[in-house]
Amino acid sequence: MREIIVPPLVNVDPDTNVTELVVRQAAKASNPALFSRLDAAGQWQDVRATDFLADVSALAKGLMASGVAAGDRVGIMSRTRYEWALIDFAIWFAGAVSVPIYETSSPSQVAWNLGDSGAVAAFGESAHHEDIIRQAATSEGLAALQHVWQLEGDGLDEVRAAGTGISDAELEERRRQASLNDVATIIYTSGTTGRPKGCELTHGNFVELSENALATSLGTIVHEQARTIMFLPLAHVFARFISVLAVAAGVTVAHTPDIKNLLPDLQSYKPTFILAVPRVFEKVYNSALTKAEDGGKGAIFHRAADTAIEYSRARQAGKVGLALKLKHSLFDKLVYAKLRNAMGGQVSHAVSGGGPLGERLGHFFQGIGLQILEGYGLTETTAPVTVNTPDLIKIGTVGAPIPGNAVRIADDGEILAKGVCVMRGYYKRDDLSADAFHDGWFRTGDIGQLDEQGFLTITGRKKEIIVTAGGKNVVPALLEDQIRADALVSQVLVVGDNRPFIGALVTLDEEALPGWLGRHGLPASTSLADAAENPAVKAAVQELINHANQSVSQAEAIKSFRIVPADFTEASGHLTPSMKVKRAQVLKDFETVIEEMYNAKRPTLA
Repeated sequence: MREIIVPPLVNVDPDTNVTELVVRQAAKASNPALFSRLDAAGQWQDVRATDFLADVSALAKGLMASGVAAGDRVGIMSRTRYEWALIDFAIWFAGAVSVPIYETSSPSQVAWNLGDSGAVAAFGESAHHEDIIRQAATSEGLAALQHVWQLEGDGLDEVRAAGTGISDAELEERRRQASLNDVATIIYTSGTTGRPKGCELTHGNFVELSENALATSLGTIVHEQARTIMFLPLAHVFARFISVLAVAAGVTVAHTPDIKNLLPDLQSYKPTFILAVPRVFEKVYNSALTKAEDGGKGAIFHRAADTAIEYSRARQAGKVGLALKLKHSLFDKLVYAKLRNAMGGQVSHAVSGGGPLGERLGHFFQGIGLQILEGYGLTETTAPVTVNTPDLIKIGTVGAPIPGNAVRIADDGEILAKGVCVMRGYYKRDDLSADAFHDGWFRTGDIGQLDEQGFLTITGRKKEIIVTAGGKNVVPALLEDQIRADALVSQVLVVGDNRPFIGALVTLDEEALPGWLGRHGLPASTSLADAAENPAVKAAVQELINHANQSVSQAEAIKSFRIVPADFTEASGHLTPSMKVKRAQVLKDFETVIEEMYNAKRPTLA
């Protein structure tokens, strides 16, 4: 199949905008809890739709009174927290456009987002964030920026107080001004290369995509009795879309800004579904495996994992034998139930995006009773173009198009997208917008294929395809994903463009390393730098590479590698906030290591 077009299941009034989702929930007799917040005693307290609407309205009036006009841009720089969503909707109620900023951004990055968008105001989470915003405004001469408020302290009270003179009728007139075609937010791509581009996402992108997603069997997961906890950055399109989708469905959403507190928060809040990037699921699996091995129960965990995968594959094929059912039931008591309880005990589904999860991991979680619905999209497509749903799922793929969306595979394998999800264009960059579209289809830059049922599989990133000196095309992700799945490894970057053979840079997982060292008779206190040179560690990585090499041809196989003595992180400048490796930056910063690898005597394939 080369193209699939799925008609919309829901047609939305063109005069609608995102604010209607809150108004609709507040008008319900059930008055659903849209959010849940931790109080001073550490207890979760619900925020009902009517209370949320009242506070959003008060803040929107304050923005209006402060001079924020319809269509004006307002920045938000904060970690994931309840106030992020509160301010986001307040900006929309005031008829303005929100501009998310990652809370880890440098002053120059903040200046670019606020300056390029022409923001008239901004919210910073803390005094630290306010200082960065003001520093950016001063250094870059952002004359348009008139107000900077804090989410902490008295900042929001100041905004609320400013709006007491604005009438309900004035607010209602402003709230209704935007329609589906108007811009709701400008999200700057975190960018693995070059200056971030501002993606103009409309009210229609959010509302039409949400309504059509909920009209599928996703509505059996995302509904008024469901609960989720948000820990991904709301500045990223994936979490942002789910945040809006949850309001559309009446889901109760909690927030946790620090992923280090995730497990305790999962256990106290007990969500029914979660969303995460693949690296989180890899960490959950690897942490469980490491804990089992450290406790001398590694063999049991491996058998349980193999059984879960076998059980899931058998279910997908439609035939589970009695012996497999009995074995699965046994491991459910011994292993799987403990894993589910670690995530709160109520989680039955998860949504994964932002990168490939991998078939094996997908089947593992499905087999333990946590169905992961993998989807695909970009900032430019308001997150999901496609997604697996409970009644339309094929593990190892990223699903079929959400109703209202379409996918086409170009002659060169590039994935093209069209539909309610696709952005209006790049802000103030008509040239880039023109390049991004072909005959009405958005060029994603990814390569993939559609099967006969319309399920999409991603095979790589078009611009990341490596062409060796011998002319062989190599897709790095095919190798990287397999190697990175092991607990010992944190990141992998396959290299070899215009080189005689394929190589790789590997980083070690700092959390998993001590346990691995201990189980292999090595000092657990060994540093990352020393571990990178340790023969036993090198041999283990070589074994992982050998296994990955079995899935590709000899010309595509990794012939040499180097373990980098420090991890790739966002702080080091080598990862985007959505955990993608900045390939160009890594190649630049580790040029000496790469050159040494290629100048050394050419290795033979192990």
